[in-house]
Amino acid sequence: MDLIERTKPHVLELFRIVTGLLFTMHGTATLFSFMGAPRSGAAPAIGAFPSWWAAMIQLVAGALVLVGLATRVAAVLCSGSMAYAYFVVHQPQDLSPLTNGGELSALFCWSFLLIAFVGPGRWALDTALAKLRASSAQEADDAFLVPA
Repeated sequence: MDLIERTKPHVLELFRIVTGLLFTMHGTATLFSFMGAPRSGAAPAIGAFPSWWAAMIQLVAGALVLVGLATRVAAVLCSGSMAYAYFVVHQPQDLSPLTNGGELSALFCWSFLLIAFVGPGRWALDTALAKLRASSAQEADDAFLVPA
C-alpha cells in the first residue's frame, strides 16, 4: 500500500498528460485530419458553432492541460465542452451513453473535472513558473537586505 501512496502524485500527473494529449489529438484530427484519425467529412468552417469551437477547445485547451499551463481553467473549459457535447449531441438520441455514442464525451468530461480539482502536479509549467517567480521574488528581497 505504501507504494501506491508514494506513486499517486506521479500517476495523477501522467493521467493529466495523457488526457491532455488525447484531447489535443482529437482536436487536431477534427481540424486537420492529422495524427492518423480520419475526420468525418470536411473540416468545420472557421467560426462554425459548435464544431469549430469544440475542435479549437480540444486543440488549445487540451494542449494547455497537456503541458500544465493554466491547467485548472483549461480543464474546466474542456470538461464543460464535453458536458455540452454529451447533453446536446448525444443524450437527446438516447439516455444511455452506451447506445447514444456519448461514452467518450462523458469520460472526457469527468476526467477533466478531476484534473481541475486535483491540479497540475509537479510536472507542469504552472509549477515551474510558480517556482521561478518565488525564487525571483526571494532574490529581489535578498538584494534589499544586502548592505551597500
